Amino acid sequence: MNLADVARMILAESAGLPDLTRVSRFVYDEASTGRALPHATLRWMLREAGLQGVFRTLDRKHGGTVVRDMILFLGNEVDRGVLLA
Repeated sequence: MNLADVARMILAESAGLPDLTRVSRFVYDEASTGRALPHATLRWMLREAGLQGVFRTLDRKHGGTVVRDMILFLGNEVDRGVLLA
């Protein structure tokens, strides 16, 4: 799993959430091209996806293991500070 995968999965479930859609699309685009992403952006995407129920939807579709891996991956990247994809 990489950041582009995580952002794509969040993007796919955020259609009714314009801010989350915009940020997850930005993260996907930047990660896909190997650009650096500030941890604040990743932290916001992680928080917002949780608050808006995106992880619950992903859990129903893909299972808890996938969602746990996504959350841990994003949390680790936030802890690192800046991700170089």
